[in-house]
Amino acid sequence: MAERDRGSVLVELTRIGAVVKVTAIDPETLTEVSIMGPASAGEETLKRNAVRKLEYVLAQKAGRRG
Repeated sequence: MAERDRGSVLVELTRIGAVVKVTAIDPETLTEVSIMGPASAGEETLKRNAVRKLEYVLAQKAGRRG
């Protein structure tokens, strides 16, 4: 699956102490994934990793390996 346009993915960041929970949602399929990482990793890195996980899950649902 080609990398998704970030505008088509909803991303929510929730800081919990030194950790950030990042949730990414595909509005078309309502597929939701979450990751957690250190706040020191940076917002963009955490968002990118959450979107990559969402892409992976969507590919698995479509029967493709990625």
